Amino acid sequence: MSGAPGSGKSTTANLLAQKIDGFAVPHDTIKSALLEENIPFDKAAKIAYRMDWALAEEVIKQGRSVIIDSPCNYQEALDQGRALATRYGYAYWYLEIRTDVHNLALLDARLRTRTPLRAQRACVDENPTDAKEARHTQADAQARFKRWVNPCRPDGNIIVVDTAGNLQERIDYILNQLPTTAVGEEPFSARTT
Repeated sequence: MSGAPGSGKSTTANLLAQKIDGFAVPHDTIKSALLEENIPFDKAAKIAYRMDWALAEEVIKQGRSVIIDSPCNYQEALDQGRALATRYGYAYWYLEIRTDVHNLALLDARLRTRTPLRAQRACVDENPTDAKEARHTQADAQARFKRWVNPCRPDGNIIVVDTAGNLQERIDYILNQLPTTAVGEEPFSARTT
């Protein structure tokens, strides 16, 4: 599940996970827990991604689907997801909550109304509080945010939905795009991620 901060990817991931009997791995929650232990921001980010994949693998071993809730700014995230899906015979799907780069005001408004975790930003123009000591400066916060609006994408199995759309319509659209296993079965199988 990919998308810029404030796009609604966590809300979408959690609701979708319920619909498919899956588990949404909460990257920001894991990273925030590491920050609570005084792990520096950049190091916490790297550890959080390792933990995302370890947790995803454990959930897959239980026969459930997994949604990794992350901005997906690095090719490594795509590579890890595909490798894990291939190893366990799961289908790999990339879900993006797409934001128009010219509509940052919508994302900014959403960010300003939520209570951010330590790993999250409170608005478009500021990095997370803990990132001030990281290699990212406040000066590049909006430029970095605009890059997040255009995440890495794989070559196939992509579902893109608009962040401005209705949440239930977004979920219905995603479920209708996912493959069915056979006539009469649920629209999503545990063997699809």
